[in-house]
Amino acid sequence: MAGQNTFIPNDDIPKEFYHYQEMTGWERFFGHLKTIRIHRREVRKGCFKIGLYWQGLTHDLSKYSPVEFFPSVKYYDGHRSPNAVDRRFNGYSRAWLHHKGRNRHHYEYWIDIMGAPIGGTFGCKMPVRYVAEMVCDRRAACIAYHGKDYKSSDAWDYYERTRKFVIMNPDTRALLEKALTVMRDEGDEAAFLFLRKCLSKTKGLDYTAETFEL
Repeated sequence: MAGQNTFIPNDDIPKEFYHYQEMTGWERFFGHLKTIRIHRREVRKGCFKIGLYWQGLTHDLSKYSPVEFFPSVKYYDGHRSPNAVDRRFNGYSRAWLHHKGRNRHHYEYWIDIMGAPIGGTFGCKMPVRYVAEMVCDRRAACIAYHGKDYKSSDAWDYYERTRKFVIMNPDTRALLEKALTVMRDEGDEAAFLFLRKCLSKTKGLDYTAETFEL
């Protein structure tokens, strides 16, 4: 019997998820390459502004691996993550499972499971430098897909649509939400400044929500 949270694909898939079929293979190939290039460029900009130079240079390199690249080309449509399309048709995205298991700026990387007597999954606390990269990553993804229509509130808006499903350490969640709120209300540069201050204050050590007066 399928588990309660098991997703089983069906025929009731919105029309917009079929848009990738309207593109040629070459259009999807070069379109996906361009999206990666724009995304990594914008992450670099953000990471460099907050002092995370190595993370900016190496961000998302696993997207070029065959297990991630070719499924993404297949389902690329230019409007949403190919992983979302893959997941909708097949019930899971092998590319995403590979990606989130190798990139520490995704909160999913930090989800673990606890046995009895507690039981269940829980979010480990993310180091500040990876939370900062996650903010840059979310901003860059919005720029890559929204283009000239990008707004500083986009990253928060996307997060808010999924926040009730997120398994995340409470202190990590508080830091992420504070950064995205600053970005939404005060702009991208204010968010970069806030993150730079966070990194300077913790110097790689532990933190709580109160550390940043959240």
